[in-house]
Amino acid sequence: MSELILTGKALLFGGVYSNLQALQALFTAARHHGIPPERMICTGDIVAYGADPVPCLALIREAGIPTVMGNCEEQLAEGAADCGCGFTPGSACDRLSAAWFAYASARVGDDDRAWMAALPQRLDLRLGRHRLAALHGAPSRINRFLFASDPDEVFAQELDLVGTDGVIAGHCGLPFTRALKDGRVWHNAGAIGLPANDGTARGWYAIVEDQDDHLAFTLHPLHYDYGQAAAAMRVAGLPEDYAQALETGIWPNLDILPHAERAATATPLPDMPKPDAQVKLERLETLWFNTGTLCNLACKDCYIESSPRNDALSWLSLAAVRSLLDEAAWRHPELREVAFTGGEPFMNPEIMQMLEAALDRGLRVLVLTNAMTPLRHHLPALRKLAGRDLHLRVSLDHYTEAGHAALRGPRAWTPALEGVSALLAAGFVPSIAARFDPAEEDEAATRAGFAALFRGQSWDIDAYDAQHLVLFPEMSVPAAAPGVSEAAWRALRPLGADVMCRTARMVVQRKGGLDVSIVACTLLPFEPRFDLGCTLAEAAKPVTLDHPHCARFCVFGASSCMSVR
Repeated sequence: MSELILTGKALLFGGVYSNLQALQALFTAARHHGIPPERMICTGDIVAYGADPVPCLALIREAGIPTVMGNCEEQLAEGAADCGCGFTPGSACDRLSAAWFAYASARVGDDDRAWMAALPQRLDLRLGRHRLAALHGAPSRINRFLFASDPDEVFAQELDLVGTDGVIAGHCGLPFTRALKDGRVWHNAGAIGLPANDGTARGWYAIVEDQDDHLAFTLHPLHYDYGQAAAAMRVAGLPEDYAQALETGIWPNLDILPHAERAATATPLPDMPKPDAQVKLERLETLWFNTGTLCNLACKDCYIESSPRNDALSWLSLAAVRSLLDEAAWRHPELREVAFTGGEPFMNPEIMQMLEAALDRGLRVLVLTNAMTPLRHHLPALRKLAGRDLHLRVSLDHYTEAGHAALRGPRAWTPALEGVSALLAAGFVPSIAARFDPAEEDEAATRAGFAALFRGQSWDIDAYDAQHLVLFPEMSVPAAAPGVSEAAWRALRPLGADVMCRTARMVVQRKGGLDVSIVACTLLPFEPRFDLGCTLAEAAKPVTLDHPHCARFCVFGASSCMSVR
């Protein structure tokens, strides 16, 4: 296999993304560094989001820049129907990519396609004594996303496949260098055609050189006329989301990013994000009541550790519920929903009176339940409420018995199915809550699995409706993000990021406590810093987003315990 011998400094870049202004600025930067085109290495994806695929290809080809094939080049060369980026099917990135890929495909000619088809998927380099492989995503797959937060084992496995001292890669769009203990290195120069989701309009490239027999990588920001690039995209009729990304420095969607990289949103490189965001209670839309931690099940990884023996949160009383509803009536007339969670709410001896107290005030009522024996005891009383604004959400963690039993035990499956059927027969249309781990299965496959289950059970529940099937992120996986930075919250809020504590509070009765406590959200009943007092007046104070749940579940997990409406 032939090697490209590099002498002196080499410039590494990728992700041009049809951004002509960025590419022209890169050539200027290369001349400033004294680096000729033959020592500029491109890791692919010349063509993507921007307005000028053909001029960008022309510049790269005319300069003779050594280039490896990216997935976009591969797909365009083959005349494929999509970019092959590896986005989750149905995700925002997947939907947005359809527009720019069709635009680029309609403009790239046969000669450019033939050139792209001839590009190597791996380019072997030698710099001093160091042997490097330049490629796009990873040796195992051209469109594999690898990020700085991935474990050493992942990089080691990929490096084993190439047998070199290091890899120069692209695809993920974020610059980083990962040095392994055995001396091997993985480097990603980032992208020049789209910002690094850091809140600045810069692209990134890198320079590598041999310094005293050691590889030295330095990252460099690329400043260019991003306004002109964004304007060209708008004139071309390309997705506005990407034009705005050029201007704001924030990606239109974080689907592909692990939590650590999501947490770094709007944090300029090389700073580290600080969990310093605060959220005010804008209005109280939902008031949660935790009826107690006692439950008929002891589920694996229960965030609140509910079980038949855990009474750390005592039974909430009807008197406490009525008192707080009275306070809410005059202090928070905007309140429109009351929700009950546990433990298992239907084990609380006063649960039915609580439901009626809320319904009598004209409020929407939501109950989270496992639909097993405790609920079945209350079915006669529930039938009388079937015509009122009462909604039940049943926990069914997976669409298979094995998947559900792995979390809730071997005898939980059949009673749960029977409970859902009983609710439907009683006149309710329960929603289903399930756990969802995108590392194991994408959302489309998960919803398809539940759709098959619902059909098999003859349940009139729509698995493709987010109100009928609510998917929550897996909570047992450790979160790399300690919380949410003010910069990330400020940048992502206009894009739809949200937190429960902006419009909700939860009431708990701690064992041995004289009064109830009101906490910031349903996920944090035992954290002292999220205890806001015992009245709704006291609980209106701001909440800090400095807990991993704030990042993993709400802001970057895009999940909420709230009703989807």
